[in-house]
Amino acid sequence: MIASLSGILSSKTPQDAVIAVQGVGYQVFIALSTYFTLPDLNAPVQVFVSTHWRNDTIQLFGFATAEEKQAFSLLTTITGVGPKLALSALSTLSVPELCKAIESGDVETLGSIPGVGKKSASRIVLELKDKTHRIIFSDDQQPSTAPNEPTNFLQEEASSALINLGYRAPEVKKAMNLASAKMDEPYELEDLIRSTLRELAKG
Repeated sequence: MIASLSGILSSKTPQDAVIAVQGVGYQVFIALSTYFTLPDLNAPVQVFVSTHWRNDTIQLFGFATAEEKQAFSLLTTITGVGPKLALSALSTLSVPELCKAIESGDVETLGSIPGVGKKSASRIVLELKDKTHRIIFSDDQQPSTAPNEPTNFLQEEASSALINLGYRAPEVKKAMNLASAKMDEPYELEDLIRSTLRELAKG
Protein backbone atom coordinates (compact mmCIF):
# COMPACT_ATOMS: atom_id res chain seq x y z
CA MET A 1 0.00 0.00 0.00
CA ILE A 2 1.31 3.46 -0.92
CA ALA A 3 1.27 5.79 2.11
CA SER A 4 2.96 8.83 0.57
CA LEU A 5 4.66 10.04 -2.59
CA SER A 6 7.69 12.29 -2.97
CA GLY A 7 8.71 13.41 -6.42
CA ILE A 8 8.34 16.10 -9.06
CA LEU A 9 4.99 17.73 -9.82
CA SER A 10 4.31 17.04 -13.51
CA SER A 11 0.78 18.42 -13.77
CA LYS A 12 -2.03 19.70 -11.58
CA THR A 13 -5.72 20.56 -11.83
CA PRO A 14 -8.28 21.20 -9.07
CA GLN A 15 -9.21 17.52 -9.39
CA ASP A 16 -5.92 15.67 -9.67
CA ALA A 17 -2.16 15.89 -9.91
CA VAL A 18 0.58 13.78 -11.48
CA ILE A 19 3.73 13.21 -9.46
CA ALA A 20 6.80 11.76 -11.18
CA VAL A 21 8.76 9.37 -8.98
CA GLN A 22 11.88 7.80 -10.50
CA GLY A 23 10.49 8.06 -14.01
CA VAL A 24 6.97 6.85 -13.16
CA GLY A 25 4.05 9.30 -13.12
CA TYR A 26 1.46 8.66 -10.41
CA GLN A 27 -1.99 10.23 -10.78
CA VAL A 28 -3.47 11.25 -7.44
CA PHE A 29 -6.97 12.63 -6.98
CA ILE A 30 -7.06 15.64 -4.67
CA ALA A 31 -9.34 18.05 -2.85
CA LEU A 32 -9.20 21.79 -3.48
CA SER A 33 -7.50 22.23 -0.12
CA THR A 34 -4.56 20.19 -1.38
CA TYR A 35 -4.57 21.85 -4.80
CA PHE A 36 -3.98 25.25 -3.18
CA THR A 37 -0.82 23.99 -1.48
CA LEU A 38 0.82 22.47 -4.55
CA PRO A 39 4.01 24.12 -5.82
CA ASP A 40 4.72 25.21 -9.39
CA LEU A 41 5.11 22.53 -12.04
CA ASN A 42 8.45 20.68 -12.11
CA ALA A 43 9.05 21.48 -8.43
CA PRO A 44 9.57 18.87 -5.69
CA VAL A 45 6.39 17.83 -3.90
CA GLN A 46 5.27 15.38 -1.25
CA VAL A 47 1.72 14.22 -0.53
CA PHE A 48 0.17 11.76 1.87
CA VAL A 49 -1.68 9.02 -0.01
CA SER A 50 -4.69 6.81 0.57
CA THR A 51 -4.89 3.81 -1.77
CA HIS A 52 -8.24 2.47 -2.95
CA TRP A 53 -9.31 -0.33 -5.27
CA ARG A 54 -12.17 0.22 -7.72
CA ASN A 55 -13.17 -2.33 -10.36
CA ASP A 56 -9.73 -3.96 -10.17
CA THR A 57 -8.09 -0.55 -10.65
CA ILE A 58 -5.90 1.18 -8.09
CA GLN A 59 -6.85 4.78 -7.32
CA LEU A 60 -4.61 7.08 -5.32
CA PHE A 61 -5.95 10.01 -3.30
CA GLY A 62 -3.44 12.64 -2.22
CA PHE A 63 -3.43 15.05 0.72
CA ALA A 64 -1.27 17.97 1.76
CA THR A 65 -1.52 17.10 5.45
CA ALA A 66 -1.87 14.03 7.63
CA GLU A 67 -5.01 15.59 9.13
CA GLU A 68 -6.73 15.62 5.74
CA LYS A 69 -5.80 12.00 5.13
CA GLN A 70 -7.14 11.00 8.55
CA ALA A 71 -10.42 12.86 7.96
CA PHE A 72 -10.72 11.24 4.52
CA SER A 73 -10.18 7.79 6.02
CA LEU A 74 -12.88 8.38 8.65
CA LEU A 75 -15.39 9.65 6.10
CA THR A 76 -14.91 6.67 3.80
CA THR A 77 -15.78 4.25 6.61
CA ILE A 78 -19.40 5.40 6.30
CA THR A 79 -21.72 3.44 4.03
CA GLY A 80 -22.60 5.58 1.03
CA VAL A 81 -19.63 7.93 1.39
CA GLY A 82 -17.08 7.05 -1.26
CA PRO A 83 -13.67 8.61 -1.93
CA LYS A 84 -15.00 11.25 -4.34
CA LEU A 85 -17.65 12.43 -1.85
CA ALA A 86 -15.02 12.52 0.91
CA LEU A 87 -12.87 14.75 -1.32
CA SER A 88 -15.90 16.97 -1.88
CA ALA A 89 -16.22 17.34 1.89
CA LEU A 90 -12.57 18.37 2.21
CA SER A 91 -12.98 20.83 -0.66
CA THR A 92 -15.95 22.48 1.04
CA LEU A 93 -14.89 22.45 4.69
CA SER A 94 -11.50 22.62 6.35
CA VAL A 95 -10.69 19.70 8.65
CA PRO A 96 -11.31 21.78 11.82
CA GLU A 97 -14.65 22.99 10.37
CA LEU A 98 -15.59 19.42 9.46
CA CYS A 99 -14.76 18.11 12.93
CA LYS A 100 -16.64 20.94 14.62
CA ALA A 101 -19.74 20.30 12.49
CA ILE A 102 -19.66 16.58 13.27
CA GLU A 103 -19.07 17.02 17.00
CA SER A 104 -21.84 19.62 17.35
CA GLY A 105 -24.30 17.72 15.17
CA ASP A 106 -24.44 20.60 12.69
CA VAL A 107 -26.38 18.85 9.93
CA GLU A 108 -26.94 22.12 8.07
CA THR A 109 -23.22 22.75 7.62
CA LEU A 110 -22.55 19.16 6.60
CA GLY A 111 -25.47 19.39 4.19
CA SER A 112 -23.71 22.27 2.44
CA ILE A 113 -21.22 19.76 1.03
CA PRO A 114 -22.09 19.02 -2.63
CA GLY A 115 -23.51 15.51 -2.83
CA VAL A 116 -24.40 15.30 0.88
CA GLY A 117 -28.08 15.55 1.74
CA LYS A 118 -29.69 15.76 5.18
CA LYS A 119 -29.89 11.98 5.46
CA SER A 120 -26.20 11.52 4.69
CA ALA A 121 -25.27 14.43 6.96
CA SER A 122 -27.17 12.83 9.85
CA ARG A 123 -25.41 9.52 9.20
CA ILE A 124 -22.01 11.24 9.25
CA VAL A 125 -22.81 12.79 12.63
CA LEU A 126 -24.15 9.52 14.04
CA GLU A 127 -21.18 7.41 12.96
CA LEU A 128 -18.30 9.85 13.46
CA LYS A 129 -19.30 12.01 16.42
CA ASP A 130 -17.23 9.92 18.82
CA LYS A 131 -14.36 9.32 16.38
CA THR A 132 -13.12 12.78 15.38
CA HIS A 133 -10.65 12.70 18.30
CA ARG A 134 -8.63 10.24 16.20
CA ILE A 135 -7.56 13.14 13.97
CA ILE A 136 -4.30 14.45 15.39
CA PHE A 137 -3.53 18.04 14.44
CA SER A 138 0.04 19.25 13.96
CA ASP A 139 1.36 21.78 16.47
CA ASP A 140 3.18 23.67 13.73
CA GLN A 141 0.11 24.56 11.67
CA GLN A 142 0.27 28.26 10.90
CA PRO A 143 -2.27 30.54 9.21
CA SER A 144 -1.38 31.75 5.76
CA THR A 145 0.72 34.89 5.65
CA ALA A 146 0.50 35.33 1.89
CA PRO A 147 -0.62 38.76 0.75
CA ASN A 148 -4.23 39.06 -0.34
CA GLU A 149 -4.79 39.19 -4.09
CA PRO A 150 -7.12 41.73 -5.72
CA THR A 151 -10.76 40.64 -5.50
CA ASN A 152 -11.30 40.46 -9.29
CA PHE A 153 -8.26 38.21 -9.70
CA LEU A 154 -9.46 35.92 -6.91
CA GLN A 155 -12.91 35.62 -8.46
CA GLU A 156 -11.42 34.72 -11.85
CA GLU A 157 -9.19 32.08 -10.27
CA ALA A 158 -12.06 30.70 -8.19
CA SER A 159 -14.37 30.56 -11.22
CA SER A 160 -11.75 28.69 -13.24
CA ALA A 161 -11.23 26.13 -10.47
CA LEU A 162 -14.96 25.49 -10.07
CA ILE A 163 -15.59 25.22 -13.81
CA ASN A 164 -12.77 22.66 -13.96
CA LEU A 165 -14.70 20.70 -11.33
CA GLY A 166 -17.65 20.48 -13.72
CA TYR A 167 -19.85 23.39 -12.68
CA ARG A 168 -21.36 25.64 -15.36
CA ALA A 169 -20.12 29.21 -15.64
CA PRO A 170 -23.55 30.88 -15.11
CA GLU A 171 -24.27 28.93 -11.91
CA VAL A 172 -20.75 29.61 -10.63
CA LYS A 173 -21.14 33.34 -11.22
CA LYS A 174 -24.49 33.45 -9.43
CA ALA A 175 -23.26 31.43 -6.46
CA MET A 176 -20.04 33.42 -6.21
CA ASN A 177 -21.94 36.71 -6.13
CA LEU A 178 -24.03 35.39 -3.24
CA ALA A 179 -20.97 34.05 -1.44
CA SER A 180 -18.80 37.15 -1.83
CA ALA A 181 -21.64 39.38 -0.62
CA LYS A 182 -21.55 37.53 2.71
CA MET A 183 -17.77 37.71 3.09
CA ASP A 184 -15.64 40.44 4.61
CA GLU A 185 -12.76 41.67 2.47
CA PRO A 186 -9.95 40.94 2.20
CA TYR A 187 -10.49 37.21 1.80
CA GLU A 188 -8.40 34.40 0.37
CA LEU A 189 -8.97 32.24 -2.70
CA GLU A 190 -9.64 29.09 -0.70
CA ASP A 191 -12.25 30.85 1.44
CA LEU A 192 -14.05 32.17 -1.65
CA ILE A 193 -14.17 28.75 -3.30
CA ARG A 194 -15.40 27.03 -0.15
CA SER A 195 -18.16 29.62 0.32
CA THR A 196 -19.17 29.38 -3.34
CA LEU A 197 -19.34 25.58 -3.12
CA ARG A 198 -21.75 25.93 -0.21
CA GLU A 199 -23.97 28.24 -2.25
CA LEU A 200 -23.84 25.83 -5.19
CA ALA A 201 -24.95 23.00 -2.90
CA LYS A 202 -28.06 24.99 -2.00
CA GLY A 203 -29.08 24.98 -5.66
